[in-house]
Amino acid sequence: MMRVNRIELAGTWDPHNAIDRVMLDADDRHRRRFVLTGEKGTTLLLDLPQAVTLHDGDGLVLDDGSIVCIVGMAEPLAEIAAKTPLDFVRVAWHLGNRHADVQFVGDRIRIRHDHVLEEMVKGLGATVTPVEAPFDPQADAHGHAHDHGHHHDHDHDR
Repeated sequence: MMRVNRIELAGTWDPHNAIDRVMLDADDRHRRRFVLTGEKGTTLLLDLPQAVTLHDGDGLVLDDGSIVCIVGMAEPLAEIAAKTPLDFVRVAWHLGNRHADVQFVGDRIRIRHDHVLEEMVKGLGATVTPVEAPFDPQADAHGHAHDHGHHHDHDHDR
């Protein structure tokens, strides 16, 4: 089994040079230690001192210098559009207040499909479109996405 000795960030290397690809969803792309098997059968060990978030297009450089490409797996997402910049900020604030993982894509926000959050943003005047795409959530202040698996309300001004 080959070991990963470093990560090349997406855009800094040529993915055509990859010997294999590993397709992972957003949760599986946040790891410290993980055995991965590529689509062509390459088995590798990711063993880092601390957890990292791998992004679609990142390259895992193996002991022999070869590279395995990380591919973000398509997931059921909701793409949110707001009518005005102020509405966009309001929607983003409410999602952040609920600790939802979000991905900013141009003037839209993507979240994992969640009917409660989708109804909330619709109530704020936003439109929600279901999409299937790789999810690459925005890192928090500590450098990682942090879905807690639950939602709670910090809205104290009811």
